[in-house]
Amino acid sequence: MEEGRPIFLQIAEQIETSIIDGSLAEESQVPSTNELAAFHRINPATAAKGVNQLVDDGTLYKKRGIGMFVSPGAQTRLRQRRRDQFAEQYVEPLLAEAAKLGIDGNELKSMIEQHLGKGTHR
Repeated sequence: MEEGRPIFLQIAEQIETSIIDGSLAEESQVPSTNELAAFHRINPATAAKGVNQLVDDGTLYKKRGIGMFVSPGAQTRLRQRRRDQFAEQYVEPLLAEAAKLGIDGNELKSMIEQHLGKGTHR
């Protein structure tokens, strides 16, 4: 777990990442709050807060008496949200800095392609 970030957010993000990478498929059951709490050595209420956040945003749904499951379409929605966040956190600042330095779109594209060609950023 990361220092300085609320644990419940980290739990939610880990579950989201498992959905995005396919290790938790749509309609599959997610670990229980007690399992998450034991694995991460945290309070079950903290794990529940992370899971409930995912229920509130429609990523997970509850089957009464059985547990939490990945909602249909969750992977697509999460990928799009993460792409939007990526653009906001990385692409927009990159473009702003490139503009300050007088780097046009073609030059920036060339720089990116050059770095991709090195094989270290794939």
